Amino acid sequence: MIEGVVNAAYEPVVPLAVSGPAGRVRDIEAVIDTGYNGFLTLPRVLMSELGLPFVTTSQALLADGGEATFDVHSVTVLLDGESKTVDVYVSDAAPLAGMRLLDGHRVCLDVEPRGRVVIERKITEEPSSS
Repeated sequence: MIEGVVNAAYEPVVPLAVSGPAGRVRDIEAVIDTGYNGFLTLPRVLMSELGLPFVTTSQALLADGGEATFDVHSVTVLLDGESKTVDVYVSDAAPLAGMRLLDGHRVCLDVEPRGRVVIERKITEEPSSS
């Protein structure tokens, strides 16, 4: 389980640990962005610091309807006790955790400043046999 908080701007923020190929780990705070269907965005300076390998460039549709080209790198994220290697877009904004990163998890929010944010692995029930 990952616990975070809703900030004063009503953004759900959660702590994540990210690492590069040399095993260097950095703790970050990422805003959960339900409108972002990718994995994660990180600032260029952090990408450089972690030595994240370049993968490709990619076009993305922005919230304002415009398109932008982003460099894509590879990063390992520790999410709910599990290491997961994912694509990360370079962005000079605050880190964003997208919906693909949260796939297979449940997100619960108390929507108010200092409200609780909880991410937990979704448990799928086995069908009962009668």
